[in-house]
This record gives sequence, structure tokens and C-alpha cells, in this order.
Amino acid sequence: MSSIMAPNVSGVGAPGRRTVYSMCGMCAVRCPIEVTVEDGRIVWVQGNHHDKAIGASLCAKGSAGLAFEFDDERPQTPLIRTGPRGAGKWRRTSWDEALDYIADKLHDTINTFGGKGIMLSDRGGLFTDLTRTFLNALGSPNYFNHDAGCAGNVHNAALSIYGIGPGGINYDFKNTKHMVLYGRNIVESLMVKESKAFMAALARGMRCTYIDPRASVTACKATRFWQVRPNSDYALNLAIIHEVLKQDAYDKKFVDRFVSGMDYLQEMVRDTTPEWQESHTGLPAEQIREFVKEIAADAPQVIFHPGWMTARHKQSFHVSRTALILNALMGNIEIPGGIILGKSPEQYGRKSLNQLASRTPKPTDQRVDGAGTTRPQWDPKIGMLHQGFAAMETAQPYGIGAYFAYRHDPLTGMPDPEAAKRALDKLKLLVSIDVRYSETGWFSDVILPESTYLERANILSQMNGPVPVFAMRDQAIAPRFDSRPAWWIFREILHRMGIRDVLDFETIEELWNYQLDGTGVTVAEMREEGFVTLSGSPKLIPREELKFPTPSGKIEIESGILKQAGLPSLPPYMPKEAPMGDRFCMLVGRTATLAHGQSLNNPILNEISPKQVLWIHPDRAKPLGISDGDEVEITGGGSYAGRMKAMVTPWIHREAAFMLHGFGATVPLARRAHGLGVADQRLQHGKLYEFDPAGGGCAMTETIVQIKPVASKGGEQ
Repeated sequence: MSSIMAPNVSGVGAPGRRTVYSMCGMCAVRCPIEVTVEDGRIVWVQGNHHDKAIGASLCAKGSAGLAFEFDDERPQTPLIRTGPRGAGKWRRTSWDEALDYIADKLHDTINTFGGKGIMLSDRGGLFTDLTRTFLNALGSPNYFNHDAGCAGNVHNAALSIYGIGPGGINYDFKNTKHMVLYGRNIVESLMVKESKAFMAALARGMRCTYIDPRASVTACKATRFWQVRPNSDYALNLAIIHEVLKQDAYDKKFVDRFVSGMDYLQEMVRDTTPEWQESHTGLPAEQIREFVKEIAADAPQVIFHPGWMTARHKQSFHVSRTALILNALMGNIEIPGGIILGKSPEQYGRKSLNQLASRTPKPTDQRVDGAGTTRPQWDPKIGMLHQGFAAMETAQPYGIGAYFAYRHDPLTGMPDPEAAKRALDKLKLLVSIDVRYSETGWFSDVILPESTYLERANILSQMNGPVPVFAMRDQAIAPRFDSRPAWWIFREILHRMGIRDVLDFETIEELWNYQLDGTGVTVAEMREEGFVTLSGSPKLIPREELKFPTPSGKIEIESGILKQAGLPSLPPYMPKEAPMGDRFCMLVGRTATLAHGQSLNNPILNEISPKQVLWIHPDRAKPLGISDGDEVEITGGGSYAGRMKAMVTPWIHREAAFMLHGFGATVPLARRAHGLGVADQRLQHGKLYEFDPAGGGCAMTETIVQIKPVASKGGEQ
């Protein structure tokens, strides 16, 4: 093919000083930012002051964006693999050759499996209209986001009871009296707006009950900390619901009108008393009763947060689901201080953005994971990626030949990467499109360097909330290396496949104009502040108009979708045997300076992030001969073993051990992160295909590890 030109945005590289309103890309939250550019070079990045909720604030990750921009340890040109997968043998190539190579492999895949034999996964969120459109145009239904290893259980639980995903559930921190959090570590695993709202709410007197086997920083801010046994939170919720019903501490008027299945609920929690839960959670029964009296006094301004990931065990779907049932019992839907449902532009008399996906027919083939069909309880909009890997390995229900990992690193974010590699190695084509060297990229056939979030523009995004918003990521500077934006990459692949009309846009402004057509909003208006709010103030849906998009139109305690799937809406709690001796339930988490596996190679974040240590309770450490600061070895049932320092502390449950996620990288070109710490996902041996049957999420927190002290040089322990 003829040489191709890199796209650009008008004004980029112009002399003088200017401000670009855009969107951060240092984690998946995508906070609004303002970027000061002087003579084509960025000199300052801060939060977008036009957004009053965030102001000039940025977290540590966002503040390290400039360090990432000027770091050379990232892909600088397309690369094609020349040796075995994962061997690190590459050759630099042109965009023409890389895209032609991909197109040839896609033709081969389609000839063998049909269009359905192509898969793509990304991080989900604001820009999935582009990736879904790309797949639809190729004839594949197999889009996945990262939620099999993250919020999939929460997402599907919300759909099963409200008919609304968690993206449509918003929390009015400003007026809440009591917030209940299940491991939702708001202060560390943070969204800047939410963290600021949470801290302001605590300052004005909001109570917070925090539930977790480990005392995170959020636990330190809470007014109550319940250190429960690992994976026991479903038992806790069943007991809370029992006591709420027993004390009549619920909004009967709301429940009678908007909730179905109360008789079923009464029956399912008949015996789940506060005394019953004691042996499962470790909490005294009287504390449950006092808690229920407290929330009864605070209701309806009480929120049970269903979590982001909760505990990710085989019943964590029901942890989130019972939390959402408790919200319904509080009657906190569409009231100040409660849950505010997301509103579309149409609900404010405006028009939504035009969808790119409407430009191509929707594929008719069944999804490879059965989401929405053989597994009706799983939302096909997010999918369950582990079943995509299973299809690669077994060709059931059909084969997968090509896989695009776009800004997603499943070999870091999913359990048991060695099992995933065995599946990936059966592909005809594995493509990584990313701004960094990821574990998945290193195992790929082709690495395509996407321009950084400061060097590229994305499609416009629409955020439905209390007030709907259109938001933009605009290009601030020209790319430093031979990289491209995603919209251009996907367009060029489709063009080589003979599909020219779906993404037939020459510039990002042309694409934006298509999205905005008929909305009454212009590109110029978007650029004024980086977003356009479609109403001056939020509105609540009047109670007489409140209806839920479930089969019954009500909040469904006994779910029609779960019944269709042959699953109980409230199954009995399945207790876990306590690990003894040198065996522990492994838990992982984050700090405010790290975003999963993508932060540790950043020059600044690498320097300021805490070292990875293994939290272990004194009562369990002492019999093993482990003291605070000792080096220990941790294994997970496979051949992988890691070493780190022990942190002996009572702030972790006796049955659990905890470590930070995002360490143990193996890519040598990311030198700061390479070999640093232990990769928890490699300890999750055998867990790739273990998942919550109702929610679909990987059962990561059911991983049992063995811990022992490392022998000293003299051979003594």
C-alpha cells in the first residue's frame, strides 16, 4: 500500500501559549483536566477548574502524567514478533506493513472461523462505541471489557435487581447520613471527585461503616470498621436483612409500591439471624442489632455501596445484590442523600450523541461466552473474558482465531497468566494496542503504539448521570514517537479489510461533528471547557413516575433473569473452611499511587509508591517463625514462588494475607518495574476458569497460598 499519513488536530504545535481542556488517561477514571501548552510543549497539567466537583485537583497518578509523556520506555513504533511468543524477539516496522500483516491474518481467521472468530477486549468505560463498532463491522459479537477481573459481579447484580448497571447508579454524598462500604477503598482506589465528596461528607458528620478483612486507609477514616472473615460478607448481609425485617426498619410504603418478591425475601432470611452469622463473619450478634438501629435512625439517607469488585469470590454477586436489596429496603432511590439514577439527554429534552455502531449491522451470531443467551444472567455488553480464553483453547462453542487487546492487559489483570498463555498460543493473531509495554503486549504478534492521552484525541463520550454530560479528550501536543490514535488505527484496519464506510472520517473533527449532529452542541462549544452539561441542575424522577427496566418494572428481589438462568436469587450462604498452618486466603489491593499494573514503570510513581510487603497477622506469623520485616516465600499451588518482606500486623484478618497488586512485571524494556516484587495473578494458579456462576467474575479471593520464612544464610530460619 501507499505510505499513510499520521492524523493531526488543528492547532497542535502552534506557537504561543494556550490551554487545552481534555481528559486524564493515567487510570480508567478519566478525570477532566486542563493542559497548558507553550510553543507545542506541555508545561502544566491540573484538574479542569470548570468542573466544580474536581477543581484543580489531580491524584498522584494524574500528576505523574508528564513524567509518562517524557518517558522513552514505551513502544515507539509498530513491532512485529520474529521469535516464539513471549521471547521478546521483535523487529521495527512501518504502519503500512503492520496493518497489512494484521489484515492478512484477519482474512485467514474469517476464512476459518467466520467473523465471529475475532475477539477484542478493552478497559470499558467511555469510548467503547469505537471498539464495538470495529468488531461489528468485522461481523463479530465478541467484545469484552475487563470486568471479569473487576466489576462484573457488581454490574450483573445491579441489572438483575434494578435493570440498571452500576454506571446508572449515583451516590448523593452531599446529603447522605450513613455510607456502608464493602471493601470499596474510596481513599486509595480512588476517583478524585468521589474521594473529595466522601471526605467532605465525613467532615460534615456522615457516618461510615467499612467492611473488610484488612484495615485500608478508608477503614481508618470510617466511624465503624468490621474486620470480617475473608469471603464472608454475603452471610453478613443476609443477617442484616433478617434484622432489618425483624425490627421493621425499612420503608414499607416504598417497598409495597416498587419492590417485588418480599415474601421470597422473608423466607430466604428467616434463619439468618445475627447469632447465625457470628461463626461465619466473626462479628458479635449484638453489633448487628445496634447497626440496624443506627441505620433505621438515619434512613432513608443510608447508602449500601455495592462495590467495585467486592471480594470476587463465588458468591460475591450476591454480596452486591443483597447490598442493593438493602438500598431498596431503605427506600433511598431518587431522594436527596440516596441513590440518584442516571438520566439520558432525552430525559432533559436533549438528544444523545449519535452512535458509530449505528453505521454497521449488529452481528447475528451468538456470543462465544453465551452472555445474554445460554447465560442470560451475564450482560453481553461487558461479556466474561475467561470464557473467551476457554473458547480459544477448546474451540467450543466455536473457535477464536484473532484477539485484539486494546489498552487492556489480561495477563496482569486476570488469574493464572500461564493458563491464559496456553489459550492465547492457539491464536492465529494476537494484537496489543497500547501506550506501554504490557505483559500481554510482550506475548503478542504485533504491538501497535497508541499515542498517549496528551498526544491524541478520542471519540466524544456521553456520561448519563444526575445531569447528562458530553465530554472530550482533545489532543494537546504532537506525538513524540511514531504512534497513532485508536480511531485512526481501527479505521485503517477496516479499510484494509475492504470496509470503508463505517469509520470513513479523515479527521477527528469530522468524526466529532457526526457524533454531535442534531444535539445542538458544536465542537467549538466542547472545546471551550472540555465538556458540555446538558442541564443547569439535576432533577429527581417523581415517585409516581418511577419505573425500573426489569421484566416486572419493579425492583426484583426474586429475579426473572436469574430464574431463566436456573439460578436462585438468594442462595444459601456457602461457608469456607478456615485455612490453617501455613495456608492463607490471599487478598490484593491498591494504593493511591498505583493503577493496577500500569503505574509502576512511571519514573515518579515508581519512586513514591510503597514497597510491596505481605500483611500477616501476629497470631499466625509467630507459629511460623515469622517476625516483622522478615523475608518470606509465598506459593500458590503452581510452580511460581515469590519473595517479599512480611509486615506483621493485627490489621489483617488471621485467615488472610494481603499484598499490593501490579508488581512482578517480566517485560525487560520496562526497566523500572521489571522483576520488582511478586505478581499476585501468578499465585492464582488454576483460577482462570473458576468464577461466580451468577455474576461471572473470577473467584480471585478464593486463592489459598502457602507462606514460609526464607532460610537465613546459615541455614537456620
